[in-house]
Amino acid sequence: MGVFGLRSSGFRLFIMNQQQLFEQIQKKRSFLCVGLDTDIQKIPQHLKDTSDPIFSFNKEIIDATAEFSVAYKPNLAFYESLGSKGMESLEKTVMYVKSKYPEIFVIADAKRGDIGNTSNLYARAFFDHQDFDAVTVAPYMGEDSVKPFMTYLDKWVILLALTSNKGAYDFQFIEDKETGDKLFETVLKTSQNWGTTENLMYVVGATKAEKLKEIRTIVPDHFLLVPGVGAQGGSLQEVAKNGMNSKCGLLVNSSRGIIYASSEADFAEKAGAAAEEVQKEMEVLLQEAGLI
Repeated sequence: MGVFGLRSSGFRLFIMNQQQLFEQIQKKRSFLCVGLDTDIQKIPQHLKDTSDPIFSFNKEIIDATAEFSVAYKPNLAFYESLGSKGMESLEKTVMYVKSKYPEIFVIADAKRGDIGNTSNLYARAFFDHQDFDAVTVAPYMGEDSVKPFMTYLDKWVILLALTSNKGAYDFQFIEDKETGDKLFETVLKTSQNWGTTENLMYVVGATKAEKLKEIRTIVPDHFLLVPGVGAQGGSLQEVAKNGMNSKCGLLVNSSRGIIYASSEADFAEKAGAAAEEVQKEMEVLLQEAGLI
């Protein structure tokens, strides 16, 4: 299952289209994305004496959760804050997933978005150099800031649409007096001309789960990356009820609730148990929807 290609890193990669992503969801009976928001101050003390504490932590988390997860999402801020060492840890993390679990989707949570030439270099960094499958992109600067990421035909853009933070109400709900559309709805409608269901996803926060039904009337067939379940208080059941489509269409992210399930030596075991608990809930939701 799948097409393989060779990139600059030398790994043979599993290239994932929408159908293949759905097949992974069916196979694992899960639409869980584990957020690798790895904070050097929160990892267990015994790992801090290793040569690369961040990678050591990530590696154990990945091995403990891979059977329950279809995606991983490192947040770039946690790695960039540590300078070159942090970026080295990130590269090793991505290479580890790609070499050991090539069927798992890897997302750069970078929220990039700049003029075309700069975006082109961002795309090169994430897709040529580091071999991510997808990158989160901010749409504020418009089409020419997003298109460079889409020149990579086997990769995905995940566009910020409706976020889970309180500040979302500052701009995302501003209403166009002529059309009646809120700004996030304009983003959804306009951006569909930039890509397809095979290379464009949207970020929709779980704390705005009641809006998912409206969002599905605009983008019925696209995958949605949904953060905010768990520590941020979003409801997995509400997300599934309002946002699931005929190919599931959801990647639901949990970060702190899984990777920091324990701060002791048993952190990986506890993370695996937390991931399995979420996967079991997801299995029931997929069964209820008739998707497995």
